[in-house]
Parts: sequence; structure tokens; C-alpha cells
Amino acid sequence: MSRGVLAALLFVFLWSTSFVPSRIAALEAPPLWFLVARFVSAALFFSVLALVFRLRLPATARRWAALAAIGVFANAGYLGLSYEAFRHLSSAMGAIIACTNPLILAAVSPWLLRERLTREKSLGMALGFGGVVMIMLSHAGSGSARPQDVLLAFAGVAAFVVATVLFKRLREPESLVVVSGSGFASAAIVLAPAAFALEGVPHVGNSGPLLASFIYLVIFLSIGTTLLWFWLLSHDEASRVSAYFFLAPVFGTAIGALLLHEPVYLHDAAGLASIVAGLVLVQRQPAAAGSPQAG
Repeated sequence: MSRGVLAALLFVFLWSTSFVPSRIAALEAPPLWFLVARFVSAALFFSVLALVFRLRLPATARRWAALAAIGVFANAGYLGLSYEAFRHLSSAMGAIIACTNPLILAAVSPWLLRERLTREKSLGMALGFGGVVMIMLSHAGSGSARPQDVLLAFAGVAAFVVATVLFKRLREPESLVVVSGSGFASAAIVLAPAAFALEGVPHVGNSGPLLASFIYLVIFLSIGTTLLWFWLLSHDEASRVSAYFFLAPVFGTAIGALLLHEPVYLHDAAGLASIVAGLVLVQRQPAAAGSPQAG
């Protein structure tokens, strides 16, 4: 198994564990202020690393603006809209909507990133998403989703796709530490006024699960998965990498079965088979060697 595949599997595993702590944060704290605190913590961590190792910083205002845009769309856009949706949206429905990321990215990649969308890749995407829906619906129960929350979640996914495209179009990106740190700082600056306007002065209760969720999300999601995601994008096509998002419900179901003794259904096995078949079809396509990227 290649290093890239192992990194992708680790990324999806960590990402798939984020829905429960994110749901806790959305219910027990002002979600936007929670995100601002999370972004500031991650930005400080990456800033210290950049200073300690004397990493190269962007040399022009245009370059700073490009990195800021990536951070705003990936963090303030995706997570801000998703956390607002999680006020009422179930984790299962949130996972299904988040897994539309590869579909949207595959649709725009031929025009924005010059990545080929072949018939096999299209079929693989359809099989992968079909498996996601099959697994999540078997665990969704009777909960309904409000249209406005679904739209918010979709808007968040679209923002993440924009961030992915912007990063792939960068020429010779700076260290991933610099990209991540500037992105989180920019997201905090943009999101703070919205948090104040919508949620007022920050107020957080003394909750053990909330504190544990915050620590976990900062260390493993804001720091860990961010570095993994940018590294993966630096080494492969965006559409091929994003297809691994389809495995998130599989990891979520396995974690639920092991830790919470949740039942595993026949639909889960069928969904997993569909996802694996879809990934095989997507990953067998050769990466576009030397595909040009815009500046």
C-alpha cells in the first residue's frame, strides 16, 4: 500500500470522527465563536512552527491574499456554514452532504483544473456516493432535515471545493505550515465579526464534553487533517484524492459498532462494496502528468 493511500485513509478516518464533537460544539457553545477559538488556536500553533523553523513567507500582497482566500473558504466558509447547519441537522445527514464534495469537485475539475473526467471515473463517483447514501440511510433513523439546514451544509461543501481549486491552482505553494497558519488566521479574522453579530458576546459553559471536543478538533482536525489534506493535494489530482471522502461513513459505522455497540446492517456491506468498487474505478485512472496550473 503506497504512502499516499495510507495518508488518504488516515485523513478520512480522522475527518470521519469530527461529526460527533462538532455536533457537541454546535449544541453546547455558540458555534461560530467556538470556531473562532479553534482557528486562533491552530493559527498560533502554525505561526510558532513557522517562526521556529524560519519558513519562507509570501513575498507579495497578492500571494498573501491567495493564501487568505484558501483559508477563508476552507475554514470560515466550510466549517462556519456546516456548524450553523449542525444546530438542527443530524450527523448522518451531515455526512451524506459532506460526501458530495468529490462529486462537485469531479464536475468542475475538467474546466478549472484540467483533470480528465472519464466515463469510468464518473461511474466510480456514482458508485461511491450511492454506497454512502446506502450506509447512512440505514443508520439515519426517522430524523428529518430542514431544507434551510441542508442548503447551508451544501454551501459549506461548495466553499471547501472552492478552497481546493484555489490551492491546486497555486504555483509553487509555500510550506504547508505557512499555508495552514495564514489560512486559519484569515478565517478567524473574517468569522469573528459574523460571530459577534449573530451570537453576541462569547459565552461558554463549563462542560467536560465541550472541552474535550475542542481539544480533539484543534489537534486532530484543524492541525492534523489540514496538513494531510494539503499534502495529498500537492501529490495527486484533486478529484482522485477527494474520492476517499466516500469512506467516511464506513469509518463512522465501524467506530459506532466498536465503541457504542451500534448494529451493523446488511445494507452496510452492500454500501461498502459499492464504495470500494467506486474507489477502484476512480483510482485506476492515471494522474494527469504535468498538468498545468494557473497562477
